[in-house]
Amino acid sequence: MRCHVTPMLGSRRLQQLQATEIDALYVALAPKLKPRTAHHVHVVLGACLATATRKGLLTANPMQRVEQVPSPGESDHGMALDADALRKLIEGFRGSVLFPIVAVAALTGARRNEILALRWTDFDAVNKTLRIERAIEEIKAGRSFKAPKTERGTRTITIDNDLVALLTAERGKHLRIMAGVSDSDTVDLSLIKLPEGALIFPSPAGELDFTRPRDPHAVTRGFVRHARKLGFKRLRFHDLRGSHETALLDAGVPVHVVAERCGHDPAVLLRNYAKRTKKADTSAAAVILG
Repeated sequence: MRCHVTPMLGSRRLQQLQATEIDALYVALAPKLKPRTAHHVHVVLGACLATATRKGLLTANPMQRVEQVPSPGESDHGMALDADALRKLIEGFRGSVLFPIVAVAALTGARRNEILALRWTDFDAVNKTLRIERAIEEIKAGRSFKAPKTERGTRTITIDNDLVALLTAERGKHLRIMAGVSDSDTVDLSLIKLPEGALIFPSPAGELDFTRPRDPHAVTRGFVRHARKLGFKRLRFHDLRGSHETALLDAGVPVHVVAERCGHDPAVLLRNYAKRTKKADTSAAAVILG
């Protein structure tokens, strides 16, 4: 935000700052920034001025008289792949190091940073579930884990047999690496223990550390490159989540069930869904017309 605000308002004393100057700032930024970025500047600047007012550094907050408040604009709801395209995408990643991550994202609707924070203790092969309890957080000191933002974020997701088999095989690879044995060696994997807090998708950089988080941005970059090779030119990793939600809703799964599965607010889910598909409206018309 500093690079946007400082050139115009950086020399002004806080107590002398006028609402008209903030309006002029927003007008100047409008052709330079995307609507959501300009709105973010407004939110951050407003928070700073509100804090200054509470601490007595300002007698009146000039933000209260600003007239040119930037609109956040229309959110990018991304694209939603249909069932055939989603299957093609998943199969296209088979053999890639990202294949298990892509499969989990497409078949659970979990967020990227939730998937990368999954531990083996969150996987229940018997009951066929994955438990979402944390997400990766980028901080100055590196990467850490944080709890979901809302109560909805903590959830248990039922998975199918194929994903259970995929994750079970992935765990077997980790156990063999831990034991220092090859795939051809016969060994009782139940006797091998992974470190406490071992991640399902740990960082592959250097010597494998089962508890070190993977770089989320590297995952996104790798996904985009490979997806483009498969013909999905504009697909984002986050679109896997939207595709999962859309497929369930198109199939008639109740919205509250989909929202609970994906850790969504039902109203937000429906709004995003409406931007991604016309199938629901078409189905409604068919019902009306008999």
